[in-house]
Amino acid sequence: MTNGTATPTDLDTRLEAHRTELTGYCYRMLGSSFEAEDAVQDTMVRAWRSYDKFEGRSSLRSWLYRIATNVCLDMLTAGNKRARPMDLTESTPLAQAALTPRPDSTWLEPMPDGRVLPSTDDPAEAAVAKESVRLAFMAALQRLPAKQRAVLILREVLAWKASEVAELLDTSVASVNSALQRARATLAERQQPGADAAVSDPLDEDQQKLLDRYVAAFEGYDMTALTALLHEDAIMTMPPFDLWLTGARDITGFMTTLGAPCAGSRLVPVQVNGLPGFAQYKPDPEGGGGFTPWAVQVLEISDGRISGFHCFLDTKRWFPLFDLPLHLEAETGQVEEGA
Repeated sequence: MTNGTATPTDLDTRLEAHRTELTGYCYRMLGSSFEAEDAVQDTMVRAWRSYDKFEGRSSLRSWLYRIATNVCLDMLTAGNKRARPMDLTESTPLAQAALTPRPDSTWLEPMPDGRVLPSTDDPAEAAVAKESVRLAFMAALQRLPAKQRAVLILREVLAWKASEVAELLDTSVASVNSALQRARATLAERQQPGADAAVSDPLDEDQQKLLDRYVAAFEGYDMTALTALLHEDAIMTMPPFDLWLTGARDITGFMTTLGAPCAGSRLVPVQVNGLPGFAQYKPDPEGGGGFTPWAVQVLEISDGRISGFHCFLDTKRWFPLFDLPLHLEAETGQVEEGA
C-alpha cells in the first residue's frame, strides 16, 4: 500500500499500531505520563495532516519517530526537567517532617506498563524496555540535555543504528556517537538513589513472596513485619510533597504518625514503570465503611528487600490513568461492580 492509496481507516490503523511504542518513547523523553500522551496525539495529528507528503523514503515507523522527536524537543525547549524528591532536597529526619507540595510539573510521573511497553516475544527486548522506564533510569534521563536524551533512548533502548539516528536528527554519525558518549558519561557520574534496584521479569519466587509479605504487613499495618522487609537505607517518597525519608525507622515512624490514617488500607496490584506496584485504598470515613483511593505505590527491590517505596498521591490523576475504580466495597475490599 502506498500513501496515495491509503484510506482514512487504513491510515488510522497503521498509525495506531505504533501508539504504545511512541508513548513509551515520549514518556522517556518527557518524564510525564500526560505530556507523553499529548505528544503522541500531536504526532498522530501531524502525521495524518502531512501523510500526502510522506514519500516513503523511510519506513512509516521511522517517520513517526522523527515527528515525535520534534514534538518532544519543542516541548522541552523551556528546559523543564522532571525530578524525584531526592533529586531536589536532602533527606528529612522524621522529627522535622513537613508535607510541602510542589507543582505537578516538578515531578517525574508514574506510568502503567500497558501504555508504554509494546508486547514482544523477545525476552531480552522486553527486559530492556522495562528497565528503561523504571524510576531510577527515568530520573537519570532527566539529567541529560534533550538531544542527548533522544540519542541515548534511540541507540541504547530502541537499538537504532547510529546512521538511522543521524538521519532522524539531521546530523552526522560522528555527532550521534559523540552525544551518546557524553550521555553515557553523565549517567555514570550521576547514579541516582535506587539505581541498583533489581527486579526479575517475571518476578522470581523470592520476590513474589516478598511482595506477598509486604501486602500482609501493610494491610495489617504491622510495622515490625514491615521493618523486616525494608532495606536498611530504604527510601520513601510521596509526590507532590518534596519530603523524602530514609531508613525503616523513619519510614515506619511516619506511617504511625502523619500517615496513621492509612491503617486498614487495601492494596490492589498494578504494573507500573516496569516494577511491582499497588493501588492503595484507605478507609473512607464517609463511604459507609468502604475504601477510597489514596496512592499509587511503586516498589523497588534490591538484595531481597524493598529499597524504594514511592507513593504518588494525586489519585484524581493517577487512578483513571491506571483504569482503577474510585471505590472499593466495604465488605470484601474488592472493586465495586460498575465503578
